[in-house]
Amino acid sequence: MNSQIHPSVERRPGFLPRSSLQTLFTVLLQTGYKIYGPQVRDGAIQFVYMDDPESLPMGVTNEQQPGHYRLTSGESRRLFDWNHGPQALKPLCFAPREVLWLEGAAPFAFKRTLPEVTQTAVIGVRACDLAALAILDQHFELEMRPDPHYRQRRDSLLLIGVDCAQSASTCFCASTGDGPALDGGYDIGMAELDEGFLIWHQSDKGQAITDQLELRAATDDQLEAMLQATTRAAGQQKRHLPGSEELQQLYKRLEHSHWDQVAERCLACGNCTAVCPTCFCYQVEHEMALSGESAEMVRSWDSCFSPTHSDMGHFQVRNNIKYRYRQWMTHKLAGWQVQQRRIGCTGCGRCIAWCPVGIDLTEEVTAVLEEGSLDV
Repeated sequence: MNSQIHPSVERRPGFLPRSSLQTLFTVLLQTGYKIYGPQVRDGAIQFVYMDDPESLPMGVTNEQQPGHYRLTSGESRRLFDWNHGPQALKPLCFAPREVLWLEGAAPFAFKRTLPEVTQTAVIGVRACDLAALAILDQHFELEMRPDPHYRQRRDSLLLIGVDCAQSASTCFCASTGDGPALDGGYDIGMAELDEGFLIWHQSDKGQAITDQLELRAATDDQLEAMLQATTRAAGQQKRHLPGSEELQQLYKRLEHSHWDQVAERCLACGNCTAVCPTCFCYQVEHEMALSGESAEMVRSWDSCFSPTHSDMGHFQVRNNIKYRYRQWMTHKLAGWQVQQRRIGCTGCGRCIAWCPVGIDLTEEVTAVLEEGSLDV
């Protein structure tokens, strides 16, 4: 096999016929996992709890453009021919809203509250979202001060990744090195073929499941079909980001006139940061009970597009949309290279599809990095 196309498959996968997919679900449930998988809800792919593969979106494909997301149904029996919906793995580990501490006045006391978790197998995770989770892991699990709330949720997950056999027009994961083939970060890997699924494990947790499946050895033709599918998906991508060194030049173009142009279109609604699988900004607030005898310290998602995100005492560091959009792009694509040792984008394209005015990150980067625009 060509490791450049599918770098994470170290052993020959097994083959599970399409008619036997229920076996995987049964083994997961009997092992004690709840299954969290994709389903069509409110016109989008959303992850929900399910008990059998009949709930998976058979024959569903997605059409994504700037400011546009639509699902279509056909007669195909494939279950994973879509790319993704509005959310990735982020809400499963980094809750949109959660209580960190309880405070009591009589007697005065602090009590940490950790989330109640259930062992959960997530099926249908894409390579770009696994790469995004690795970024969140690095941020929330700093060796000196790991986040216990994130860790508790993260440890409860069994991740079942699935190769992308096609790309949406908004995808550009090939240019960031994060897809469309799986490349680590999962417990069980899958590739969907017309006749069934290639399945392999990457972790001990994953092997404990795959060892219970009656898998046939994959044939050479099936392996070739898997590699051809991800190669084809990569070739379908027309959008791309420049390389890391070129993206670092964004900080030398802070006065580029294009920042004003994009600010005229941007609504500062925060959709891009809400659907981004790597954005991790949050705010912490005290919520006092009406009695005044207790309070909760609550953490909730925030966005650098929020007017209060850059509050410093009695003034705002970024008091207009131009500065907020510039902060988002430069930090994610240039600043993160210092903080995270890679850019903060995995090429999923959600910020493009779910932007209500269709702002395209890849186009804005290209415009700002135009020759002759270097700040003096």
